[in-house]
Amino acid sequence: MREFRYERGTDAAAAVALLAAEPSGAFLGGGTNLVDLMKLGVETPDVLVDVRTLTSREVTDLPGGGLRIGAGVPNADLAADRRVRARFPVLAQALLAGASGQLRNRATTAGNLLQRTRCSYFTDVTRPCNKRAPGSGCGAMEGAHRNSAVLGQTLDGPATCVATHPSDMAVALAALDAVVHVLGPDGERSIPIGELHRLPGDDAARDTTLRHGELVTAVDLPALGMPSRYRKVRDRASFAFALVSVAAALRVEDGVVADVRLALGGVAHKPWRATAAEQALRGRPATEEAFAAAADAELAAATPLRDNGYKVPMARNVVVRTLAGLTGGPA
Repeated sequence: MREFRYERGTDAAAAVALLAAEPSGAFLGGGTNLVDLMKLGVETPDVLVDVRTLTSREVTDLPGGGLRIGAGVPNADLAADRRVRARFPVLAQALLAGASGQLRNRATTAGNLLQRTRCSYFTDVTRPCNKRAPGSGCGAMEGAHRNSAVLGQTLDGPATCVATHPSDMAVALAALDAVVHVLGPDGERSIPIGELHRLPGDDAARDTTLRHGELVTAVDLPALGMPSRYRKVRDRASFAFALVSVAAALRVEDGVVADVRLALGGVAHKPWRATAAEQALRGRPATEEAFAAAADAELAAATPLRDNGYKVPMARNVVVRTLAGLTGGPA
């Protein structure tokens, strides 16, 4: 591991000022992702600014039934919070599916949101990766890509990238219309969760729309008011990253879909909000046939590679089973 300097600000504003002056610096929260990448030589910050104790570790009520989650709240505490389990079970389930108890005790809300892909070409500095080394190529395109993206990926050009976003929690937050609050050198701003993460586009190296020096301080959850569920398909029952996952919330009135929220994980460079499927479902009968048609509408844009085409029917089936479970049918 390369040598680095360790700093700790007296408060959040001081930490932001410290990092803003260090172009190659990084914030350190729980460190469960960043430190691993530093050991591998993928991340090489000159300065680490410790912020673990500088943001809130509390979950507080918002008017109308929403919640504000401090950026420093450990994943274990968030998953166990009774208000989260009662009002937003999709979030509690996603957190429990995402990591072992030891990691959940250490990982923070902000760190979970900002974790980087586990694509093997990104984490191995001996192999080409446009995300890690822009212009070097994407080894996954013709190599091992069974776990790669099927939606929103960049398949040509110098920024080619088929990596997937690893967070389970972020998929649930995408379905919940969460709002992320940040503090930066230019002050505070609020970012809808759908605008925080980005697709590769012409710059595969950037995972989010955060500016250098911006610190996540809290995440707001608007009131949901309908049943929700998280379902994850992985290679083994122990802790593994999603092949496909679905975060869903559904309200049915008189047999008709009155409202629905859907987000997919394991299929794109960012948590994938399934807006086409949502639009296809609202006002339609809450049947498995309608759920399948909505999933097909969303997945029509999929462009799988040689070895990951299985994700398309898998995602379709997981969407159908998750929504059916929310109507009281077989899950």
